[in-house]
Amino acid sequence: MKHWKLASSTAVLALLTGTGAFADVTPEEVWQNWQDMSTSAGQTVTSTSAERDGDTLVVSGVTISYEKDGTSFTSAIDQIDFADNGDGSVDVTSSDSYQMALKIPASAEIEGDMPSDLKITVTQPEMVVTASGTVDALSYEFEGPSVTAKFEPGDTAAAAQGSFEVALTDLSGKYLVEGDGEAKKITSDFAAKSVKISGSGKDAAAKSDATFSATIADVAGNTNGNFLGAAEMVDMAKALQSGFAVNGNFSHGAMTVDLAVTEDGKPTKITGASEGGDMSVAMDATHLQFGAGGKALNLTIASADIPFPELKLGYKEAAFNLLMPVGKTDAPADFAMLTKLVGFTVSDEVWGMFDPAGSLPHDPATVIIDTKGKVTMTTDLFDEAAMAALGDAPPGDLNALDVTELKASVAGAELTGAGAFTFDNTDKTTFPGVPLPTGKMDLKLTGGNTLLDKLVAMGLLPQDQAMGFKMMVSMFANSAADKDEMTSTLEFKDKGFYANGQKLQ
Repeated sequence: MKHWKLASSTAVLALLTGTGAFADVTPEEVWQNWQDMSTSAGQTVTSTSAERDGDTLVVSGVTISYEKDGTSFTSAIDQIDFADNGDGSVDVTSSDSYQMALKIPASAEIEGDMPSDLKITVTQPEMVVTASGTVDALSYEFEGPSVTAKFEPGDTAAAAQGSFEVALTDLSGKYLVEGDGEAKKITSDFAAKSVKISGSGKDAAAKSDATFSATIADVAGNTNGNFLGAAEMVDMAKALQSGFAVNGNFSHGAMTVDLAVTEDGKPTKITGASEGGDMSVAMDATHLQFGAGGKALNLTIASADIPFPELKLGYKEAAFNLLMPVGKTDAPADFAMLTKLVGFTVSDEVWGMFDPAGSLPHDPATVIIDTKGKVTMTTDLFDEAAMAALGDAPPGDLNALDVTELKASVAGAELTGAGAFTFDNTDKTTFPGVPLPTGKMDLKLTGGNTLLDKLVAMGLLPQDQAMGFKMMVSMFANSAADKDEMTSTLEFKDKGFYANGQKLQ
């Protein structure tokens, strides 16, 4: 349902990991450091009182607020205690439950988008943060049996908004914050035994409602980075040049998902499970990296909009990874891109729509494209003015490309390949607009002719088109006499293009 918004959960998670988490050797220094860190993030922190009660600094009536571009966030915590342990460390505890409010304006870029007004209740019984260290190197650990964040419509929320809840169990982690002033170097580790998410909502005008639940086991992550003040983060290009950098790795175990949606009286139900996954992200002035992967995913979809009772699909492994330079480089820099889907399957009902007789093998499909190379960047990708001035020109020069693995298999046919190329950027006339390539790629196709013949027999491919394709392939490939296999070597050399040694250009 398009009116529901869950993106605000990131703000809550930031607060959960930040509340009472900045420390030094005395309670007063812990409290002051926390205020300083919140201020550097663009937040305003106030309290009604901060008084000593023996070894404990009791801070009452704490309010945290933030506002930018129409988005506003407020949090009210009745009490935070900073207890001096007498050994240079401080235990920080807060009220078991506190309220937050988040308002997000409607996006002008999304048609029909509506503003969000959320009331958030955070419950964290027995959560303790133990802090120690010095002003310039703050170390702290936290541990708690559970943290729950419940999201509900606020007083001015649209009727279409729903509610949801995020619950984490057996949390533990540690942080190290280094640096004086707004710029900080932060290193952290985090783990939770489980994460449970549940939600529901109803839109009477659209005659729709939905319920959602998910469970995720063994969530863990680690991050490190150099973080700047809020004012310096407004311009990402300048922030990166000033030293902003982040690197994070995250993983999870088994996961289940259950979604039920009714739209105008038509029900749809989606259930799924996977064995685990991971994600990584890194960015600094020189490069950007993002990767994600998952294992053994299986989904079942039942809907009145599909022509059979249910659709099943899944895969054994999926992965994506991107590495690219983002700033100007004097020398060639690394880039890489991986797309991987192994063992993809769909239910026989889908196959039956175009292969009712079972003429084709229903083997799991696989697609792998794994590449890496070198590129010299001539423009900073985060410099908006410089990028606009390029027009249609590329922001860099391609120096080398390695196709580490190419694989595509479906319905009994399989294409595999690998190759490597270098590029001369001083010659863009031999192949107009493209730097002169040198290198070769080896390809092998098995089962291709058999698949074409079956498609013709099934009436899915005209005979003349199949023959034309076979004739074209024969110009570029060598066929085995005793089996359905073709090989080809595509090569760029001496300013020409060759296929199996035959010059084509």
